[in-house]
Amino acid sequence: MRKNWKSYAIGTMVASSLALAGCSSNSGASGGAEPAASTSSAVKASGFPIVDQPIKLKMFTRTAPVNGPFKDMPVFQEYEKMSNVQVEFTEAPTDGFQEKKNLLFASNELPDALYRSGLSQLEATRYGAAGQLIPLENLIDQYAPNLKQLMDQYPEIRAGITTPEGHIYAIPGIVTLDAARTDKKWINQAWLKKLNLKMPETTDDLYNVLVAFRDQDPNGNGKKDELPMTARAPVAGQGLPILAMMSGSFGLDLQFGYNINLENDKVNIWMGNDRNKEMLMYLNKLYKEKLLDPEMFSQKEADYLAKQGSGNTGFFFDQTNNNFLSIQDQYTGIAPLKGPHGDQLQSQGAPVARDFGAFAITSVNKYPEVTMRWIDYFYSDEGSTLLRFGREGENYEVKDGIPYYTKAFIDSGNQSKLTPYAGGGAPHLISEKVASFINPPQVQEAQKKLDPFMPKVRYAAPMFDEATAQKVNILRNDLDKYYEEQSTKFIAGALSFDKWDEFQATLKKLKIDELQQIYQDAYDKMKK
Repeated sequence: MRKNWKSYAIGTMVASSLALAGCSSNSGASGGAEPAASTSSAVKASGFPIVDQPIKLKMFTRTAPVNGPFKDMPVFQEYEKMSNVQVEFTEAPTDGFQEKKNLLFASNELPDALYRSGLSQLEATRYGAAGQLIPLENLIDQYAPNLKQLMDQYPEIRAGITTPEGHIYAIPGIVTLDAARTDKKWINQAWLKKLNLKMPETTDDLYNVLVAFRDQDPNGNGKKDELPMTARAPVAGQGLPILAMMSGSFGLDLQFGYNINLENDKVNIWMGNDRNKEMLMYLNKLYKEKLLDPEMFSQKEADYLAKQGSGNTGFFFDQTNNNFLSIQDQYTGIAPLKGPHGDQLQSQGAPVARDFGAFAITSVNKYPEVTMRWIDYFYSDEGSTLLRFGREGENYEVKDGIPYYTKAFIDSGNQSKLTPYAGGGAPHLISEKVASFINPPQVQEAQKKLDPFMPKVRYAAPMFDEATAQKVNILRNDLDKYYEEQSTKFIAGALSFDKWDEFQATLKKLKIDELQQIYQDAYDKMKK
């Protein structure tokens, strides 16, 4: 049974998104509704087209700042011709996407499916139990041979997406490529060379390097306009990315998809412990001395990506080098920094089932079998190649069995606009065969710097039963909001560390110990 817990769900449990405002599904079922109509007889078991007579599906999706309109993407234009399935996308930008998704369920005005939907485990459990999402396990067995094969090959995928009642309400993106499951630590090696600085190995080294970046004019323009360090802004309910990026240097892991260390079979939620205080004090020092981006808490995703490509940033975090390709030689990946107690852990990382809740089918869908066959294609190398690379000859060419963007297409700068994978979270397979653009030699080398420091075991976030999920929802809604707010204040200097005892006491009042016991009980059951 142990293997059923050894995947790590990065989809954070967004507690606030689970309030359904008392709504009910169209069917009124409580255990996973069947769709209003079934069209299995019209669905071809294999091959294309999927159906002889064209059908239309409506899907709700998230768009990243780098994306263009989905209707202009080669993958959907070509796949419509192949499949006889026309998809009408309702697009919502990354900023504000969660709120719009919440409204869909609260109002019960549902699309046929959610694509690149970022459903959390709690959302899938709640909306599935409410009958708004339909169970997918039988559809997968009958109409998704590619996905089923991957789930058989990696049993932790099925375990990580199946509720205690045995239902699957959402399917993930699947990543069999190690380098696509981590954010690398990118540093401006051109600045290091110009200032005759060594590559930082410890958190103290990093501080000294950032000071030099700030004060010694590494860009050579005579102005103090360099940005020493930046990170992604927080997304509501998902915590501060900077903490996940730096926690390993302070001995803080991210087990069970949460702020959890697991030591000697004991679960420890570390938000109130001294190691976390040390991390926050370190980040406060960087922020106070203008070494850490003052816009880090509020910047848009597009702003963060632009800073990567500007060449005027010293240190940042991202999965790949897509956003600074034109100046890629200026940067290199480094190993996790050794912290004040000798800790050097790559705590941030994702599982084979990297993007939980990437795709789901709702109860209003009249063509669930067609929809499952439609999405299954993207869990093959062929389908993933179409999604990620577009049209052969026009957008990419194949060398030694691996697709590569053509130079002309890269030079056009349009690749991010013409594929839904850019920006992350698309439901498809990422393997070595389809990852040449996100896994070039520079990224492979950066991943090698992280590999020795990856944890040996990464436990999955438990899929609780409905009653326990409701309790976790309530506890985490309060705890996570408070922790994010106070951590921001500690880092920004708006809250003195003299208040740490009060901070710890409030965590206790918000029942952090009760939440810890729930995770402990879940772990103990797994161990039996």
